[in-house]
Amino acid sequence: MKLLSFVRIFAVLLIVLIGTSLLVDRWISDSTSKQIFTNASQIPSRSIGLVLGTSKYIAKTLNPYYDYRMEAALKLYQREKVNVLLLSGDNAHRSYNEPWTMKRDLLKAGIPDKDIVLDYAGFRTLDSIVRAKNVFEADHFVIITQKFHCERALFIANSNNIDAICLAVPEPRGLAGLKIRVREILARLKAVIDLYILDVQPRFPGPKEPIETVQPVLEGPMPK
Repeated sequence: MKLLSFVRIFAVLLIVLIGTSLLVDRWISDSTSKQIFTNASQIPSRSIGLVLGTSKYIAKTLNPYYDYRMEAALKLYQREKVNVLLLSGDNAHRSYNEPWTMKRDLLKAGIPDKDIVLDYAGFRTLDSIVRAKNVFEADHFVIITQKFHCERALFIANSNNIDAICLAVPEPRGLAGLKIRVREILARLKAVIDLYILDVQPRFPGPKEPIETVQPVLEGPMPK
């Protein structure tokens, strides 16, 4: 009987967890939908483009998530939608450096060094977004990443009073995409807990390194 009771309690808790996760997932998607764009030519201008880092290679194969983000960052800069690219990612050890890898590829594509800023402490999405405001003093910017990631990144930005929009770049489909989507549901639940219960802050909060830019004319406030 004790085992049966345990199984029932576990089943109820599992159902509650799944239900809560799905509700949070829908809440985050709905609350950020008006801040997401899919066309680089139609997105409002912002002084800074924040590129969220990811590994360039997966098992020695070019990571399409990385490739799409680099293409979009280059396109935004070339169309003068952004003046500076802030590259934020993980620099876990000497042989793994997401920001420098991104910078190297963008330099090869013709973006001048003076218009590239690196954030080596973007270990998580929360770190990248919050540090953009607190360290680099960017309070309005374009985030560049895949749509599912846009939604969570914008949710974090909104929770920190940051005026952000996002250019959603293509993402792989099929089984790989499905696995990442399932992981994203759990990541969103964790984001809510981090923001509203644990008050989690970036692992490295400073020092300040303000980005000097020519401010573009904002094309109206973004609807919330």
